[in-house]
Amino acid sequence: MRSWPYTPRMDLIVKPDGWLHCGQTAYRCALGRNHIATVKKEGDGATPVGRFPLRRLYYRADRIELLMTSLPVSVIGETDGWCDDPTCASYNSLVRLPHEGSHENLWRNDGLYDVVVTIGHNDEPAVPGLGSGIFLHVAAKDYAPTEGCVALGLDDLRTVIADCDTGTSLHIMSES
Repeated sequence: MRSWPYTPRMDLIVKPDGWLHCGQTAYRCALGRNHIATVKKEGDGATPVGRFPLRRLYYRADRIELLMTSLPVSVIGETDGWCDDPTCASYNSLVRLPHEGSHENLWRNDGLYDVVVTIGHNDEPAVPGLGSGIFLHVAAKDYAPTEGCVALGLDDLRTVIADCDTGTSLHIMSES
């Protein structure tokens, strides 16, 4: 039996064939509609290659019970969004809606953002135009491509985040 907080300090490995490896277990995952890219640009639909820290878990408390994880946790509210506007000072960060710039609404009806883990891609500092809102989140039932995120089935996502903390990295591998 684990004691919490549990601190394994392992990487999650995402391979270009659409599988996320966590320890000895592999989970099917969805990647960006334009697959993966070594150079990420805003709106390109590609999942960025690299090693990125996991920052925070957000979840819909009206749909999901509190999840076991050692990541920092926040509840998604109806006015939560994520800025994807390179011209805004709040680019690639959580914003409150209404928001003057282009943004994603985190409070979605389709369930894809019922659980969202923010990934430390282009965030220290955020460079306008190099990509925003790269998340680990719930996959569509058919594992349809994402806009650049990595998405897992809900049960798989629950299992994976149980072994994660702020020392965990998401390592997205390149084609070669």
